[in-house]
Amino acid sequence: MTDQLKIALAQANPILGNIAGNIQLAKEFREEAESLGADLVVYPELFLSGYPPEDLVLKPAFQRAAQAAINELAELTLDGGPAMLMSAPLMEDSKLYNAVCLLEDGKVSAMRFKNKLPNYGVFDEMRVFESGPLPGPIPFKGVRLGVMICEDMWFSDVAECLEETGAEILIVPNGSPYDHNKSDERLNYAVERVSETGLPLIYVNQIGGQDELVFDGASFVLNTDRSLPVQMASWKEGLVVTDWQRDESDGWSCATTEIIDPGTSLERMYHAMVLGLKDYVEKNRFPGVVLGLSGGIDSALSAAVAVDALGPDRVHCVMMPSKYTSPESLDDAAECARLLGTRLDTISIVPAVDAFDVMLKDVFEGQEPDITEENIQSRARGMALMALSNKLGSMVLTTGNKSEMSVGYATLYGDMCGGYSVLKDVYKTICFDLSDWRNTHYSPVFKGPDGAVMPQNVISKPPTAELRENQKDEDSLPPYDILDGILSGLVEEEKSFAELVADGYEASTISRIQNLLYIAEYKRRQSPPGVKISTRNFGRDRRYPITNGFRDNR
Repeated sequence: MTDQLKIALAQANPILGNIAGNIQLAKEFREEAESLGADLVVYPELFLSGYPPEDLVLKPAFQRAAQAAINELAELTLDGGPAMLMSAPLMEDSKLYNAVCLLEDGKVSAMRFKNKLPNYGVFDEMRVFESGPLPGPIPFKGVRLGVMICEDMWFSDVAECLEETGAEILIVPNGSPYDHNKSDERLNYAVERVSETGLPLIYVNQIGGQDELVFDGASFVLNTDRSLPVQMASWKEGLVVTDWQRDESDGWSCATTEIIDPGTSLERMYHAMVLGLKDYVEKNRFPGVVLGLSGGIDSALSAAVAVDALGPDRVHCVMMPSKYTSPESLDDAAECARLLGTRLDTISIVPAVDAFDVMLKDVFEGQEPDITEENIQSRARGMALMALSNKLGSMVLTTGNKSEMSVGYATLYGDMCGGYSVLKDVYKTICFDLSDWRNTHYSPVFKGPDGAVMPQNVISKPPTAELRENQKDEDSLPPYDILDGILSGLVEEEKSFAELVADGYEASTISRIQNLLYIAEYKRRQSPPGVKISTRNFGRDRRYPITNGFRDNR
């Protein structure tokens, strides 16, 4: 039995499906931990496979590769270095589990399975995994470690079972994706488990982007008095070796003190978009991104995120003016590109629009111009961006925000063209706040310039798509503070028509926005993926039918 233990928290960024690469990453973290005297290295949930593996984990060849990886890492521990608490999808008795293994002395000395399988929001674990039994402690160097895998921490019975069967330290490997409320929720549940069991807790979370999800890290340690001796950084890989000591009367406590401020809510949102885009581009091996820079706030903010994620040399901005584009927009786009240090090309869409006018003249004879002509402009821009992508290899970054996507103010095969969207889950009002924040804040992890990255006029001028003369967004939509309030109530909170009326919104406005939200579902099904920011993003979180006759104000 020992009274001292050094436990390393490996806040790492695996690549889903790249098992060989994840093995190498695990070795690198272990080598660093060994140099710092660690006895045990704790890795995030499903580290060897990446998380969430979705239906890929059902492929037998993938399962065999995960098992082989566990065996390879177990054999590595014959070298006398740190043991590893490693997580992977593993078969046992012909059933597939979300498992964690203790690797020491050249073998798998213990294995535990996730008991609580989340089946809500972005999670579909019941689809692919079996639920394991309530776990008992894992003995390690005379210490009884109580391992709870991610969702297991959110329920009292798993921790209670571990405490009743003799656990001394709770350890929680996690693949917990970011949303703007998540950090407080995690900490609150961790405090509950510590309070209920009287045991200290180690929480190790993944870092990095995986399709629409982004994992913020922010791993931490709680002592039995609910104090927070360790809070790791968000948005970056890292390893912290924590020193643990046993007192005969008080049990185990963490003597290490290392606290990194997680930042404000706006700061975390912006970092989420930067990391989500960076990993999507780099893990999918795109050389960079190309986007339309219109002189408006959405494209300016998207360009800023892209430059901070990838650097100015990997961001190609294109201004595509029409006959309705104002000199002000041309100037704002040019100044934005100058501030960011990116390449800016100007490609007029007037010849393309004129060509469509000629092509469709006979069929459209006698018809007044309407939204059709507006959409042709958007689609001409989309075609130009896709041509640049095909020719030069960069991925098209779309620039639409959640307010527009909610009510269908986006053009299929036009401004919806592209491979990824950083603003897909960000309402318009938040876009203004994020733009103001980035113009006055900087982080060393950003690859863009310090200081302002867009002219103030982009933020302060009335939003417009400039698809017809003197067009403003509020010509056809409520003011954005009203629109976003109604949308947040309908989407995130699932409020009823009556509840929104009670909140003070006009009944006719609610009815109109609700109808627009429902009938735009077919567009959202065809939209590119984008970073999850809210508690309920479109796609994985909110799965509504396209054909839908329900309206609760009838």
